[in-house]
Amino acid sequence: MATNQQRREAAKRKLERQLERRLEQQKRRRMIGAGVVGVAVLVVAGVVVWIVSANSGDSTDTAASSSAAPPSTEVQIPTQRTALPKRATPLPNPTTCDFKADATGKAPKKVNLPDGKNVPSTGTVNVTLKSTAGDIPLTLDRALAPCAVQSFVSLAKQNFYNGTMCHRLGTEGLQMLQCGDPSATGDPTQDGQGGPGYTMPDEAFPEIKYGRGILAMAKTQAPNSGGSQFFMVYGNADGLPADYSVFGSISDEGLKVLDAVAKAGIANPNPQDGTGAPTKQVKFTGVTVS
Repeated sequence: MATNQQRREAAKRKLERQLERRLEQQKRRRMIGAGVVGVAVLVVAGVVVWIVSANSGDSTDTAASSSAAPPSTEVQIPTQRTALPKRATPLPNPTTCDFKADATGKAPKKVNLPDGKNVPSTGTVNVTLKSTAGDIPLTLDRALAPCAVQSFVSLAKQNFYNGTMCHRLGTEGLQMLQCGDPSATGDPTQDGQGGPGYTMPDEAFPEIKYGRGILAMAKTQAPNSGGSQFFMVYGNADGLPADYSVFGSISDEGLKVLDAVAKAGIANPNPQDGTGAPTKQVKFTGVTVS
């Protein structure tokens, strides 16, 4: 049997071993804890670096894309043609057109009045507008507006349109190109006032709808005020009232020319309606009639 001294020594050695084990365990825990903390720090640092670099890249790309590629402003043009309207009741054939000389006698280009007697109201006339932007073939329809066709052909044969430019382009709402002002110079505040020195009767009817491919006469708000100015619709024109005489259609080849003019944009848009002289000038160099 162990003596008291022996028991105390044995207990002391046991206590020492326990303390050593505890110290070793604490040391191991500190080492493990330090490792975990180190790994956590590295992970957090990596995440922070990734977030910063990712956000920085997005901001740079966004700024670059916004400056290098602004939102598209390309003109949206429908491809579907609008069918030519038809009169519910055909006009008498032949018919009479009341062309009236301008009372002021002022005309940028002197021309003879068209013959208003025995004007045919059936058949078509092929016309090609030769321009600096390309050829624009048209088909004039006498059944729709015999007086407008008679006037247009007369002016073309007198070389009235030669050297004139299209002065008004619309790319939103009313997508059309207006031409026929002999005094147009590209100044939106002055253009649109000139004519041939005479007026013609209105030939509009309720069934008229405007849209891609339609050729129509321009006029003022006053009745029977049309002259030499006309407009070619290459796109939408839904809100336009049926007040303007439709007298023909534009060929596919001509619409391609108008599309290119429209996509080039407007040089100095009018703040009131957004229309103005086309950036790509359309100047007539000649008109052929067949």
